[in-house]
Amino acid sequence: MTSPAARAALDLTAGLPVPDLEDFYRDLHRHPELSLREHRTAGKLGDRLRKAGYETVDGIGGTGVAGLLRNGDGPVVLLRADMDALPVQEETGLPYASETPGLMHACGHDLHVTWLAGAADALAAGRDAWSGTLLVVGQPAEETGMGAARMVADGLYERFPRPDVLLAQHAVPGPAGLYGHTPGLILSASTDIDIVVHGVGGHGSRPESAVDPVVTAAFLVTRLQTVVSREVAGREAAVLTVGRIEAGTRANIIPAEARISLNLRTQSEPVRERMIAAVGRIAAGECAAAGCPREPEVVVGESFPLTVNDAETDRRVAAVHGEVFGAASVLDPGPAMASEDFPHLAPDGLPYAYWFVATTAHGVWDAAPGDELPQKLAAVPGNHSPRFAPDLSTVAPGVRTLVSGALTVLSVT
Repeated sequence: MTSPAARAALDLTAGLPVPDLEDFYRDLHRHPELSLREHRTAGKLGDRLRKAGYETVDGIGGTGVAGLLRNGDGPVVLLRADMDALPVQEETGLPYASETPGLMHACGHDLHVTWLAGAADALAAGRDAWSGTLLVVGQPAEETGMGAARMVADGLYERFPRPDVLLAQHAVPGPAGLYGHTPGLILSASTDIDIVVHGVGGHGSRPESAVDPVVTAAFLVTRLQTVVSREVAGREAAVLTVGRIEAGTRANIIPAEARISLNLRTQSEPVRERMIAAVGRIAAGECAAAGCPREPEVVVGESFPLTVNDAETDRRVAAVHGEVFGAASVLDPGPAMASEDFPHLAPDGLPYAYWFVATTAHGVWDAAPGDELPQKLAAVPGNHSPRFAPDLSTVAPGVRTLVSGALTVLSVT
């Protein structure tokens, strides 16, 4: 027996303008914009929302855009898509590859905007099938963890009604046609840390007259690998990645300082606090052992919160996705180590559901080496890869996931 939400979603998305949406996606992909510079992308989304009848406001939190559609009594549902691209040189070879050197939609946010625009159109055109209020949000700066909080701080919920439920989704590698739902914890917290190691510069021929921060930084990078393996319990999930190390200008010059940037991924606040403390302690110890002239600078930078789905909301959305796409298409992948700032749009414990949409073309997936899911996932291009290329066959299903999700909350008539 199909639920009213599933029936309505199938009806409202039966005639999606797929060629138009694919053209919209290709255009967004050709013109990526970095965090808080998404002027063109926000303008394109805002134009579509206005044409569909939404009360639209631009420039929220810098470059955010939101549209409101009031449709009688009922709950307020927020649908969100992030809009920013990454400083990645594209290597997909697609005919609609990025036209901006050094920038690429390597995380699928262009597809998210396309899905959101399609869902907003479909729900507006089919407003006879539901009642309530729809708030559609194009969010900037997800990649830096700043955008959602900036929109809230800039009065998103003073300008628009506070939602009763928030919904969002993300493109991920995996065979197109699968949808990942995890009630409860689905994404980890992320914390960036910058370290400056202070040495004493000198000539490469006389290291005894200097204090080499490069050697100290190298020991520090190696020792930091023990934080997870020796200071975090085996039952806890955590990752520490050193993503940058910089020092020096020439081969025969011992520099005066070295810089290290690292990222922590954690799934509980106590583990996060313990890892931050361990990084500071290890940095101080290595610098003391090397005789550095002063203690290192350890600065905790950008962070992302835990993403914890409201279990009941996520189960309802997962159930309707199972009806719309087939029960075998919905799976629970468990918590991932990736991070999101979407929870900042849900202050004071507002319930939300966040899920994954697999977007790898079946030909690419089938050709990938390995027989097991983890092996193939490691072999196909994933998020932030210069070869990440979601399959166009996921345009219409991604619209349908948002529409059906919204209709699990809105009052279906």
